[in-house]
Amino acid sequence: MRCPLNSNAQSSAPTYHEDVELSGHIIDSLLLPKVLDEITGMGGEYQSHDVRIGHNRNDPSYVRLTVTAPTVQCLEKILTAIGQHGAVPVQHHDCRLEPADMDGAFPEGFYATTNEPTEVRLNNAWIPVQLQEMDCGIAVDPGTGQARCVAMSDVKCGDLIVIGRLGTRVLPIGRDTEHSHSFGFMNSTVSSEKPKNVTVREIAESMRKAARGTGKILVVGGPAVVHTGSRQLLSWMIREGYVNVLFAGNALATHDIEQSFFGTSLGISMEHGGSTEEGHEHHLRTINRIRRVGGIRQAVEQGLLTEGIMYECIRHNVPYVLAGSIRDDGPLPDVITDSLLAQSRMRELVPGVTLCLMIATTLHSIAVGNLLPARVKTVCVDINPATVTKLADRGSFQTIGLVTDVEPFLRVLVRELGGPA
Repeated sequence: MRCPLNSNAQSSAPTYHEDVELSGHIIDSLLLPKVLDEITGMGGEYQSHDVRIGHNRNDPSYVRLTVTAPTVQCLEKILTAIGQHGAVPVQHHDCRLEPADMDGAFPEGFYATTNEPTEVRLNNAWIPVQLQEMDCGIAVDPGTGQARCVAMSDVKCGDLIVIGRLGTRVLPIGRDTEHSHSFGFMNSTVSSEKPKNVTVREIAESMRKAARGTGKILVVGGPAVVHTGSRQLLSWMIREGYVNVLFAGNALATHDIEQSFFGTSLGISMEHGGSTEEGHEHHLRTINRIRRVGGIRQAVEQGLLTEGIMYECIRHNVPYVLAGSIRDDGPLPDVITDSLLAQSRMRELVPGVTLCLMIATTLHSIAVGNLLPARVKTVCVDINPATVTKLADRGSFQTIGLVTDVEPFLRVLVRELGGPA
């Protein structure tokens, strides 16, 4: 419990302290060193009292620390920082709740979430926070005893929102140590020099498990999937049940359907790779044709659209979200032009996702990364390593990056899944 004490009898300046504890895989996941570094780096000190180190690889560890700081404000900042690594006060308190006083905004001092599993304490019991997502608040319903992440734009006046860090705890996800070593080359999550076949093989195995009913696969795709001639590969994956949800923008759907109508993608022939006469108009004529029949589903039902990625999504009941941008032509009738509405629709489809495959799209990858809990295995494939770096910099630390062109990646992946060479 926070209280002043004199750590030096000859000094009249009091210090403030609180006991905290960490448990789990805090050694091999480097959580304990991070906590100790945060404490000293922010002007505090620590003293360890109870340290129990697991003997085997799967054994949890435990440590109890006394954290001291020269001011209450400094102690509060330290406790908030180390709380993100799983350090919680030994003396537990129920979370503090405050009703929202308006729609679309949290009360001041609200608890800001991470993408890692979180619990709040209510009626002397820890309850898990549902729909975990970074950069949200936590709404609690005392009647049902449930807590959930809520986006700022979705807050309603009267919602009970968690205030401050008391009564909250983060359960950090340990890093994967299956293939880790104390020292080695190319250990970063982003490298153009790594042997990709091994990684693709592991992705394929995860997808097979999900397809057998133990998970849910989300694909986030950019128009390069079509531009590079990979459309038939992704279409095969959808047909065979290896895609459960698709997130994209106006461009992927437009150029996918353009190839069906004109054999081009952005006016470039998919047969000989050269430009075509008046090809620059093909995407506009494609959008216009779909708008005239009312949408992609109507085009499939009327026999106008008979192949491609969007065709397979309709035929196999794969839900999709096409989120628009300010630069979109048309757009297609299926595109959601309200970004908040697109976010909400994505949030409806994210629960249950166990594997997310992000392919050649920077903006959509970062946007979806912000919606995913840290437990979701995420693979980002892009020719530009900066795309994966941006994902990690924005909190999606679980992302594994493959720096490669889209078509070779999908070709190898489909082969590993048992598809056509």
